[in-house]
Amino acid sequence: MSKVKYYYDKESLSYRKIERKKRTTFKYASLFILAAAFFAFIFVFIASQYVESPKERALKRELQNTQLQFELLNKKMEHAEAVLANVADRDNNIYRVYFEANPIPEEQRRAGFGGINRYKNLEGFDNSKLIIESNKRLDILQKQIVVQSKSLDEIAELAEEKEKLLSAIPAIQPVNNKDLTRMASGYGMRTDPFTKARKMHKGMDFTAPRGTPIYASGDGVVVRADSGSSGYGKHIRIDHGFGYLSLYAHLYKYNVRKNQKVKRGDLIGFVGSTGRSEAPHLHYEIHKDGNKINPINFYYGSLTAEEFNKLLEHASLENQSLD
Repeated sequence: MSKVKYYYDKESLSYRKIERKKRTTFKYASLFILAAAFFAFIFVFIASQYVESPKERALKRELQNTQLQFELLNKKMEHAEAVLANVADRDNNIYRVYFEANPIPEEQRRAGFGGINRYKNLEGFDNSKLIIESNKRLDILQKQIVVQSKSLDEIAELAEEKEKLLSAIPAIQPVNNKDLTRMASGYGMRTDPFTKARKMHKGMDFTAPRGTPIYASGDGVVVRADSGSSGYGKHIRIDHGFGYLSLYAHLYKYNVRKNQKVKRGDLIGFVGSTGRSEAPHLHYEIHKDGNKINPINFYYGSLTAEEFNKLLEHASLENQSLD
């Protein structure tokens, strides 16, 4: 209850009650409200600068978590880029070198994206530059992965072809060493046993008893098993693919037929002396793209270094051939 105030009236020589005018009361009330509003604004302003609201604290935590996740994402991208760079290096300098394939140019691996602005929808935000750069980096990384994936698919195909090639190349001696009487004649200029003239001998002669097993020197398909070629007598021709063909002449009998598929080491026939032959032996030839080449270079699959050196020594002698 407010106090009642009085004043002394000199005219009436008495105390009179002070009556506050309504205008004065309104003025004081207005001043109080304005002052309260001003101090409230000051308080709210100071509080907003130094005191966080629950909503602000939640937004701040969310922002911190977003920044942490972004840093982790960047580290993962750095790790992925390093792993991909290592794979690309091995792809270019090991796999493609081994399979004789051209390396993928660096500009093709790291090419960006031309044409329209792919990131227009990311512009206009506080962190637009950062978001756009991260998206570009991720897109390039994804493109590099696609390029590398296609490259590895190509390498897998080359590896499969290489495996077929290694199996197909005539790489073993067609007659076992234990069955040989001797290596009678090698590739090169030799004396003809019938005319005694020197002429080119385009194969190797392995002397062995009649009926000695003869083995396919590589995977392939028998394209001939007949005696229809002059001088060869009964002979077998195997097409190994990749331009390679092996020929086995003067056979006693066959163990395969035309169009039959054979594997390296399969028994295909037996040593004889049919056709233009002076004694039982195997005349062996290798053709590459239609040209007869020296078989001495294709025995890495069955001979030791010592055996190969001995064979090379005998093959180099300019003696008389047997056919």
